[in-house]
Amino acid sequence: MKLPIIRQFYQNQTPEQLNTALEVLESFCEFRSVKEEELDVVGEMITNICGALEVHNEVSNGLSEKDALNAFAQKVMGSIDK
Repeated sequence: MKLPIIRQFYQNQTPEQLNTALEVLESFCEFRSVKEEELDVVGEMITNICGALEVHNEVSNGLSEKDALNAFAQKVMGSIDK
C-alpha cells in the first residue's frame, strides 16, 4: 500500500475506471502461468486500487481527501497489527 499511488489513482481515475482495472487484474491472477513475483506486484496494485475506491466512497460521504486517505491507511495498518 502506497498512499501517494492511492492519491494519484483517486485524483485521476473515476470509480468506474478503477473497477474495470480491478476486474482485469483479478482475472490476470487466475492464469496458471503467472509467477509469484508477478502476483506480488498485482496484489500491491489491487490494494492501491481498492484504497482509491474506498477514498472515492468516503469523500462522497463527506470526508475530506486527506482524512479519507488517512482513514484507509489506519484501517490497513490496524488489520496488519492483528
